[in-house]
Amino acid sequence: MAESMKTELVSAIYLQEAEQSELQDVEKEQTYTVEEAVEHIGFGRFHVLLFAIMGSSNIVEAMEIMLLAVASPEIRCEWRLDDWQVASVSTMVFFGFMVCGVLGGYVADKYGRWKVATSLDSLTATWRYVLKTEFIPAKYRAVLLPLAAIFWMCGSMLIIVLGLLVVPTLGWRWMIRISVAPSVILLYLFKFIPESARFNVSAGNTAAAVDTLKWIAEMNKASLPPGRLVETPVKERGSWRVLLNSTFRRTSLLLWYSWFVASFAYYGSVLSSSELLEKNLLCVTDGDRAHQVKHRLEGGQCYCVPFASSDYQTLLISCLGEVSLIPVNILLLNILGRRQTLMVLQAVSASFFLMLNICTSMFGFTLLLFLLRSMVSMNFTAVYIYTAEVYPTVSRSLGMGFCTSVSRLGGMIAPFIAQVLMSQSVILALSPFSFACALCAVGSFLLPIETKGRALLQIA
Repeated sequence: MAESMKTELVSAIYLQEAEQSELQDVEKEQTYTVEEAVEHIGFGRFHVLLFAIMGSSNIVEAMEIMLLAVASPEIRCEWRLDDWQVASVSTMVFFGFMVCGVLGGYVADKYGRWKVATSLDSLTATWRYVLKTEFIPAKYRAVLLPLAAIFWMCGSMLIIVLGLLVVPTLGWRWMIRISVAPSVILLYLFKFIPESARFNVSAGNTAAAVDTLKWIAEMNKASLPPGRLVETPVKERGSWRVLLNSTFRRTSLLLWYSWFVASFAYYGSVLSSSELLEKNLLCVTDGDRAHQVKHRLEGGQCYCVPFASSDYQTLLISCLGEVSLIPVNILLLNILGRRQTLMVLQAVSASFFLMLNICTSMFGFTLLLFLLRSMVSMNFTAVYIYTAEVYPTVSRSLGMGFCTSVSRLGGMIAPFIAQVLMSQSVILALSPFSFACALCAVGSFLLPIETKGRALLQIA
């Protein structure tokens, strides 16, 4: 009996020691997260490829938007449209973007970022915003993401050059046909970008996430961290409840307004410059009366003044403003942080909108327009970076989708301010843009979370 008890005691001790050994082995096993892997791999050839393809999509979207400003004078002239009708044409474009924004965000969070790329370009906007952020190490985001403005500027300038060369010879319809070609090519380029590793782990597909990270590491001639990838799968993805829970409610509401103003101000600056140049309103106090005299055509009144070569040149110079101050934007984001940068850019944008009302020379107007385009473009970049960093992976695309959809409301309203009110009063048309920017600066001060230097969250 004693011998049996002794044997059982020895067996129990042996089992306990074996369990402790297993626990120690588990504790010694090294693990890493997607965030740690992305930081460990660093910047390399993969990110160059990523930026080339994602930047190409920026070019396509910029072409679509600048097309509104360049084609408006021609459409107004040929179809004998009133101001509100021209504005309606612009508004319908943004309406399409708005409807697809939330849809694209939901699909990207629920079924994957890559699936959105096979849809229309209006859907891919949300996807590319999120994907660029999720693949870039934290220390590089505030440096690399503002550089995307270079691609946007290239798209805007390409349409202006097309307008200068094609419209006088072949007409505005051929300008539109030619501008569609890059969108078709872009669909074939998306296959070279992998699915987001962050999405794969949130969906429980760890093996696919590891394969993606290995491929990126090989392209960058780097290696993965030692150990194995460990992340907790998330059952509920793409839920709007995360955006309005106690943690993100105030952030979401303020961000929606910030995106509304970012779009409202940006497209307001583009369309206002087009209207001021087309209608020669730089120093006109009573635009409507002046047009009744200057722009009456046979067969009825029509504000039909196609762009001259000098007008195209002014638009080209103003487009350069979107990239000229990128170094300043990078410094502000890294020194002041995201929230204070938004405050500064929005406040300065408010003042420049009012300064456009000053009666000055064409050089002075071009300079003011150059600086205004710089401010509103930098503001768009800053709010985009902040939004992509503040939301967790499980709802990042949906959060961005809601923000981009709300921003399209700003784009829908901007034409009715810039293209309708401008004929009545320049100051009346510019004041709403200035007031919206000033109010948005106050809203940025109230944002509760600073994301500078913070790792991307996987779950809320």
